Amino acid sequence: MATGCGKQAEAPGKSPNIKRVALVGNPNVGKSVLFNALTGSYVTVSNYPGTSVEVSRGHAVINDQSWEVIDTPGMYSIHTITEEERVAREILLHETPDVVLHVLDARNLERMLAMTLQLIEAGLPVILVVNIMDEAERMGLTFDLELLRQRLGIPVIGAATTRKRGLDEIRSAIVAYRHDPENPPHFAYSRLLEHDINEVAGLMVGEYILSRRALALLLLQQDEEITALVRRREGEGFAVIAEKVREIAFNRRGSFHLDLSLERKDIVKKLILGVFTSPEKRVVTWAERLSCMSVRPLTGIPLLLIVLYFGLYKFVGDFGAGTLVDILEQKLFVGIFNPWITGVVKMIIPWEVIQELFVGEYGIITLGIRYAVGIILPIVATFFIFFSFLEDTGYFPRLALLVDRIFKRFGLTGRAVIPMVLGFGCDTMATMVTRTLETTRERVIATVLLSLTIPCSAQLGVILALLSKFPGALAVWGTCLLLLFVVVGLLAARIMPGEAPMFYMELPPMRLPQISNVLTKTYTRMQWYFLEILPLFVLASILLWLGKITGFFGKLITAMTPVMASIGLPRETAVAFIFGFFRRDYGAAGLYELQTKGLMDARQLTVAAVTLTLFIPCVAQFLIMKKERGWKVAGGIGVFVSLLAFGSGYVLNQFLLMTRLLS
Repeated sequence: MATGCGKQAEAPGKSPNIKRVALVGNPNVGKSVLFNALTGSYVTVSNYPGTSVEVSRGHAVINDQSWEVIDTPGMYSIHTITEEERVAREILLHETPDVVLHVLDARNLERMLAMTLQLIEAGLPVILVVNIMDEAERMGLTFDLELLRQRLGIPVIGAATTRKRGLDEIRSAIVAYRHDPENPPHFAYSRLLEHDINEVAGLMVGEYILSRRALALLLLQQDEEITALVRRREGEGFAVIAEKVREIAFNRRGSFHLDLSLERKDIVKKLILGVFTSPEKRVVTWAERLSCMSVRPLTGIPLLLIVLYFGLYKFVGDFGAGTLVDILEQKLFVGIFNPWITGVVKMIIPWEVIQELFVGEYGIITLGIRYAVGIILPIVATFFIFFSFLEDTGYFPRLALLVDRIFKRFGLTGRAVIPMVLGFGCDTMATMVTRTLETTRERVIATVLLSLTIPCSAQLGVILALLSKFPGALAVWGTCLLLLFVVVGLLAARIMPGEAPMFYMELPPMRLPQISNVLTKTYTRMQWYFLEILPLFVLASILLWLGKITGFFGKLITAMTPVMASIGLPRETAVAFIFGFFRRDYGAAGLYELQTKGLMDARQLTVAAVTLTLFIPCVAQFLIMKKERGWKVAGGIGVFVSLLAFGSGYVLNQFLLMTRLLS
């Protein structure tokens, strides 16, 4: 048996009446679906202290017992490489979970069981959840999970969390599980490897949360963080441990990590012998056929165009920005609500200047709330429904694989497609997601491209609705953005120092999403988005009101008039650009207002749409850029993007005048 674990002290701030369960596992194995099923809507998402990695926490009540549930970042091994893996291990090390749910993909049982062994030999209270059983069974695989439970010595539960299968069994197992940290199940390695492990483990005297056997394995794998931890706990005695580790590394010629991996594979093969069987002729499902089609350029690119046309153009642009905005903004606000609230405010408040603050040209209610609820809300809602639907199908990782070769020319990998696509929902959120990219070089390039050429959902929806009324305008706008994306990406890849990162990504199964999951994700994202934008819209209205009554706003418009004239736009367009600094979607809504008043023709609308899309990031995105990249990089990106935006607007206007393309 492994040498005993040390005393497991309570994590700081943990209530004695609340137990803690941590979900661990590879990316894309269904941890988040299980997390949402256990916690419902009682969820908080925050950065793990000292890192840029987000961790979701929620609360669940199981059999009248309160549990804190933690959805850890994806990890492949306790021996960490990425920042996400380090955070996941930190949670296991320092937050003392009462239960660790290891979620794995039934279709990749053999590959993922190696981490189960690591968790068990670490002395952690592990319950194994073999997820995605429905997909595995459709492929013709059969499982004997009771046999696996006997061999592992821990509870094993089959589940298909997207279908709510196995959830009751998981809850029951969490409550009923009794863990003996002093006597975890033991998986024997070769005699020589066992000798090396016991030699190192036997030298430790400090108290640890992980078993000394697991710590010895990590020390022998040259894990720097665990080495630092053991050094602190052992004090002067660490010198003897370090010498023994060096001696073993020398004798093995540095091959310990490889030897350990090979022996774990042999153990896993013995564990799964008879646990699952596959048919002689493998069943190929329609989802697998669609998966293959989505990653091959010949079929993947047409499939992507179909998704963009029906998802972004028809659903978000036509239905969201057209039908829903017309109902909410024109009929509800302009036709009914604004006249009524204007009368109420004027009856209650006798001072005209204060009336203007609430119901005037830039009033908090008649402009700020009307833009936020009447124009932005329906567009963002339709985008997040579309995004959540695609996310649950498993399409995004395949899209990443499809575009990886192209993105490498821009200094990125296919992984960058996730923040790029998310940028069509909210560039602020997407800028935060760039932290998942591997290198600083890749994060900066992605941030520049997001700031420059990716319109947020509300801005995109309004622009699609405006330009679709004019033949050719939408094509010109899209061509300009694509051209600048390619040119700036190619230049950035050559100018930015650093090596191109490697690309790897787990492919989840493709499936039809459950409507309840899509609506839950949409609601959560909408709640976050709306709570962010509404105060900013109110603040923008107040600043615009102050600018109007002090005359500063008029002077600013006058100062911008020559710039607007140089790109062929009327003076009033300056208002939309000022709006755009507060929020990109606010600026797009300003264009919508100008178009409804008939102040711009097709050429001017196209130039304005291109320039505004490229224009300086909104305040929220700029502040996130400052937080993620620092003042110097954020300021440089802001200046570069603004100059390029108006330069591109000028060139485009001259081109359209000469060719009379949109006349």
